[in-house]
Amino acid sequence: MDAGFDRTTEDVGNIVKLEHVNVTMPDQRLATVYYITGLGLTRDPYLMTGVDNMWVNVGESQFHLPTGAPQVFRGTIGLVVPDLAALTERLQRVQSLLRDTRFAFAARDGFVDTTCPWGNRIRCHAPDPSLFGARTLGMAYVELDVPRGTSQHIATFYRDVLHAPARVEGATAVVTAGARQTLRFRETDASIPAYDGHHIQIYIADFSSPYERLAARGLVSMETDEHEYRFIRIVDADGATQFELEHEVRSLRHPLHGRPLVNRNPAQTNRAYLPGRDAFV
Repeated sequence: MDAGFDRTTEDVGNIVKLEHVNVTMPDQRLATVYYITGLGLTRDPYLMTGVDNMWVNVGESQFHLPTGAPQVFRGTIGLVVPDLAALTERLQRVQSLLRDTRFAFAARDGFVDTTCPWGNRIRCHAPDPSLFGARTLGMAYVELDVPRGTSQHIATFYRDVLHAPARVEGATAVVTAGARQTLRFRETDASIPAYDGHHIQIYIADFSSPYERLAARGLVSMETDEHEYRFIRIVDADGATQFELEHEVRSLRHPLHGRPLVNRNPAQTNRAYLPGRDAFV
């Protein structure tokens, strides 16, 4: 019996989750103003609670923000947030606290573009079931700026090495990285800064086979432990580097996999408090 559904649209592939983006930055106070007060996200209350690192919850994903020389993601990080008007109001309120930094924001049609105090670009989208499913708060994608002529090679790399569905749309390689999450590699003629060490973290279902393929190509950059390894270089079939981005690759047996994350309701205030509305729903 033909149910009339295209079942392939539900395929995820071997990458089951884009869990976090890690960039170092020099000032935890300014990071708090931007990510917590401005964006309305939630500092993890249980892990990395000191002054030298901060984990920031975004639905089921995170930003990791260790203290260090500022790293700048070479592209755009795409979030889904529940209320763009409230977001814009919060960003307006923190402007004075972030003066003399690279902070900026601009409301567009259906999203808000914003830049962190050190130049990381974040695009905040309104919920859209056709694009993001039922997600109303979360990390939907990361989009990297890559050189011309690399998108086909990058898509092939993810298909062949990580067994992740990947396609090329125009001049952008789009890699499935979980339920309604993608890694996007957009070709550009603009100058691309040198890689400064920022990274993303992904969970994969088949953990060992990609490791074997990466190791055979000499691409494993770190042997972390039994649950994790890392690689940086994305290469073509001849082994030529197409792009560099550290991937922290974790198995589904990693102790942090599936850890529930606390997300607050940023609309709560002491002056307009509603009992029972502290948690994000």
